[in-house]
Formats: sequence, structure tokens, C-alpha cells
Amino acid sequence: MSHPFEEFRKKRQQGNEKLIDTKNLVTKRFISLDKQAYSDGALPVETKELMALTASMVLRCNDCIDYHLETTVKLGFSREQIDEAIGIAMLVGGSIVIPHARHAAESLDFLFEEKANSSN
Repeated sequence: MSHPFEEFRKKRQQGNEKLIDTKNLVTKRFISLDKQAYSDGALPVETKELMALTASMVLRCNDCIDYHLETTVKLGFSREQIDEAIGIAMLVGGSIVIPHARHAAESLDFLFEEKANSSN
């Protein structure tokens, strides 16, 4: 049986393929803008990803949280660094963010276990 995070990856990939297969110019431009926004600029990618994680938590979007958690782990952030960003999100967003912080903690358990297993 697969882990819920693996299901998230599969669902996200399938949805992205359908979304990208559009003739709608607004959608295509938005997707392009999103990619550009998260590339190096005046701020490095790493800073932008932590900002995006914090914003996603305050906005309470678990799909967005998982996407940015996966990216921050791939970028080499430690659990402590990511937990600190999550703490900032709870401070900014208030107690309503707590369920999403729990979700993030479970996702991080999976991601760091997966990372440890892939490096062995």
C-alpha cells in the first residue's frame, strides 16, 4: 500500500498534465509565471521556497504545503530549519494553522525517511 504522500505526487502529476494540455493562454501564462517566480533572482530559490512554504501554511493549502516541503527537503534544508519556517507560519496565521502544521509534520516524516532510504 502506498503512502498518502506518494498518492499526492501521482495525483499532482496527473492533474498537471491535464492542466498543461490546455489552449487557454491565461492558464499557460500563469504556469509559466509560477516557474519564473521560483527561480533564482534577487532572492535565491532556497529563500523563495521557505517563503512559499510559510505562505502556503497560512493560506491552509495542504497540496501547496506538500509541494514546498518536498522542494525544501530536496534543496537540503534540515528538519530544524523547516520546523522554524512552520513556526513562523503558525505565528503569522494563528491557531487555525495548527492542523496544517500537523499535516506538514507527517509529510516531513515521510520525506526525511524517504531521503534517508535513498542515500543508503
